[in-house]
Amino acid sequence: MEPPANPGDSPVDLELTVENVESALYQLYFDPVMERKNMAQKWLAQAQASAQAWQFCWALLGPDKIAEVQFFGASTLHTKISHHWSDLPTDQHESLRMQLLSHILHFSSGPKMVLTRLCVALASMALNLIPQVWSQPVADMVRAFQPQKPDSEGSSEAAQDPQAHCLALLELLTVLPEEFQSGRLAQARRTQLRGALAGEWAVVCPLLRQLLQSQDSSNQVKEKVLRCLSSWLGLDVPLGESHELVQDCFSTLSNPELFDSAVETIVNAISQPDSRRYIDALVNLMPLVLGLHDQLKTAAQDGDMETSHGICRIAVAMGETHSRVLLEQVEHWQEYLALVNMILFCTGIPGHYPVSETSSSLTLTFWYTLQDDILSFEEEKQAVYLQVYRPVYFQLVDVLLHKSHYPSEEEYATWSSDDKEQFRIYRVDISDTLMYVYEMLGAELLRNLYDRLGRQLMDPQQSAVWQDTEALLFGFQSIAETIDVNYSDVIPGLIGLIPRINISNVMLADTVMYTIGSLAEWLADHPVMLGGILPMVLQGLVKAELSVSSVSTLKRICRECRHDLGPYAQDILTTSQVRLVKEKKTSQCMWLMQALGFLLSALPLEEILVRLHSLITPHVQQLDTLAQQEPDPTNKQSIIHILGMLSSLFTTLDINRQADSLEGAPSPRLTPSQSTQNPVVVVLQQVFTLIQNILSKWLDDSEVVEAVCGVFDKSVRTLLHDFGPMVAQLSEMLVQIFCVFPQASALDLTRQLVHIFSGEELHISHIKTLIGVLTSATLTIFEQGPRDHPDIAESFMHLHAQILKRKPDMYPSDQLDVKRLFYCGILSLKFPETPTVKAATLFFTELLPRCKDMPSLGEVLHSNGKLLTETILQAVGGESPRSLTEHFSEVLLSLNRHCPALLSQWLKETLQIPGFPSAQVSTEQKHTFRQQLLREQTHKRHVKDIVKEFSLLCRGLQGSGYSDY
Repeated sequence: MEPPANPGDSPVDLELTVENVESALYQLYFDPVMERKNMAQKWLAQAQASAQAWQFCWALLGPDKIAEVQFFGASTLHTKISHHWSDLPTDQHESLRMQLLSHILHFSSGPKMVLTRLCVALASMALNLIPQVWSQPVADMVRAFQPQKPDSEGSSEAAQDPQAHCLALLELLTVLPEEFQSGRLAQARRTQLRGALAGEWAVVCPLLRQLLQSQDSSNQVKEKVLRCLSSWLGLDVPLGESHELVQDCFSTLSNPELFDSAVETIVNAISQPDSRRYIDALVNLMPLVLGLHDQLKTAAQDGDMETSHGICRIAVAMGETHSRVLLEQVEHWQEYLALVNMILFCTGIPGHYPVSETSSSLTLTFWYTLQDDILSFEEEKQAVYLQVYRPVYFQLVDVLLHKSHYPSEEEYATWSSDDKEQFRIYRVDISDTLMYVYEMLGAELLRNLYDRLGRQLMDPQQSAVWQDTEALLFGFQSIAETIDVNYSDVIPGLIGLIPRINISNVMLADTVMYTIGSLAEWLADHPVMLGGILPMVLQGLVKAELSVSSVSTLKRICRECRHDLGPYAQDILTTSQVRLVKEKKTSQCMWLMQALGFLLSALPLEEILVRLHSLITPHVQQLDTLAQQEPDPTNKQSIIHILGMLSSLFTTLDINRQADSLEGAPSPRLTPSQSTQNPVVVVLQQVFTLIQNILSKWLDDSEVVEAVCGVFDKSVRTLLHDFGPMVAQLSEMLVQIFCVFPQASALDLTRQLVHIFSGEELHISHIKTLIGVLTSATLTIFEQGPRDHPDIAESFMHLHAQILKRKPDMYPSDQLDVKRLFYCGILSLKFPETPTVKAATLFFTELLPRCKDMPSLGEVLHSNGKLLTETILQAVGGESPRSLTEHFSEVLLSLNRHCPALLSQWLKETLQIPGFPSAQVSTEQKHTFRQQLLREQTHKRHVKDIVKEFSLLCRGLQGSGYSDY
């Protein structure tokens, strides 16, 4: 049937008839206008929910209808049965079942999508009736599908095509467990149904075995059998009751058409954790798994990735899921060792992952599991297993290093970016595995790697293959990254070997750099070795292709070895300056500046300022030039880049870190009375005017202002009280920024000043003035409508939470309108942005405990507390995401702790409003919530649970299955 030329007008106002439903379906599928499609879809959804749907669905399944219409009819049946079952009188259940069976037989030859929906509808019906009304659903279904049974016209029609009839039955048996798994059921009903369905396995299993073993069964039937078995395995059918059928599945692995389905089914069967209870079944399956080894080898030789991948999945599923159980079967130890070696073959399967093989990555977690199980045995038993499996793990190391080899540069250049990224992740996984294996093999592993590296570097022929050298260094690096190798006797030799490496390849050079970086802590304990290593790092630093690895390594060395880098400081600074001038990538410049901050921190105080000036002068001069130019996008990015470099430098340049780490050394921390100031402060004072010039032109650009604030934020976090001389100037600058163009970054920086200097009389007047101006300006924003400034609202709430925590006596000040501030907090609770709401709840949990001691706060709470309570209840009742319920509960707990009588009154007044905070909760439920909440003043967890429960009730989600999320 062709779609009508003019689908017609909107169906929204049409009468609910079969013709109109069909017309709406044509509009949904064939109308090119999206708006009309959407209207049709909405109308059809309403039609499905109507009582008439029980009738019109059958008409839509007529043989003269197109497949899309028939599909909608079948889907409507499923919707009615699964969601509106109680609407159907019980005396109609049997006729519905017979109609469904008849239609399934009729559609057994297709269309497939209609058949499947009808099967799902009958499965849903069965789940509604099992076990009380329909006690033996599977047996009844099998009887109904007997091909020789000419009960009706439909049955005899199906009998003419026994294959279609068989496939329809298998489809029905397949979707029955799937419908159970996907249905939303109460826990008690789910348990009852699971038990009833498990009892049906005794009927299903023999049928599946018969069909799988029958020579008359087509590949299509056998594939359906495999799918059906997988579906029933989802019900945790015990392996003891299915292992013979699972054994039959192995015979289908030799059939290419069935291979993928067979693999999926076998893996599902043996991956069930409960299977370990059926040791005999597992032992019987082991020879079948081992029997696949020859097929695996052939597939690997032929480059058949699909077959090798599938067999590998089976071997790993058996070995990984049942490692401990199979290890304990001492009489079968040789079989399990054979399985381990089979998995080792899979790990080392020929080819480069992921281009010419995809199986080896599947095996890596198996080696973790096996090692954990071996090491969990008591010492005597463990020693026996180690004697058997340590040699296997040494072979594993060789295999993993070989698999980590890069291909030739020519081949690697042909790889896609996605393949390269997958290979990078694969090497990370190998690295993690090597690190884990070290626990079993210990120092002998490092010795083994070192000896091999030494032999390679001494043999010109071997050292010509750079991949071999790179792989061994990769192994060292993998272990040294996380294992303490400071006491290893091979590291000095390794450090001596590294300069002998002929770095002829970028990938090898990268690994050399990362290996040096992983040994930074060892170098800190053995500084005499720095002289042989640092030149290599600095040579790498000037090469653009090694910038990431060399900068990363230099940063680690500067952090760990900074107290021993004095003799090399000039070389490091000179080379770094060259790199900084050439480097275009922002992140590497930032890392390099952090490295130099560590380096400068450990120099004598008189040297720091000289070298610091030398380092930053070129960049400050460039910044000065940019400040004099008219704003444009290119200038903006350059300004942000230079300010970011200064921020990164000041993040790590901390002269007090030297005092902390040099025991007994005199502290270089200087008191304000001394003429010498912290070098960072000196630099900041010198560039302050320049920064103000930049702000004068870029004050309305949030990114530039954020970068400026970032310089001072990083400095104050690092210097702490040493930042004191800058407080007055910085406070004035923040006032200038915020009054012209309010920015969240200015509020965040002010919060840092409050955190550090709120207790210092020397600075408190500047900070009070700053807070007064910022608060007044922000209150004006709230009055004008803060919705477009969630970041400012968030930072403002965090600032005042910090003030309440560190310096609450600021609040009686004339500069702070506490009532307006309180109202800003309430507005912030209503924001849709989660961070803003969290900040507002933090503000109130800091404010409420201080209301008793501070009359000005107490008065505001007394007059506005009811509004606060009402706002929180609205949020809990559905206006805010459920993820925030925990934070609202903390405010309610704080109210209950500090003003319980008032909270009781506010709750009573607000909750007695009909339909508040939700029409879903009854008066009795609201009363219970109030009583529970008021009784709990100490346990935060209990209050969270009470509020969460009430929130679910308000949203109509209690008992829906969503309450666990």
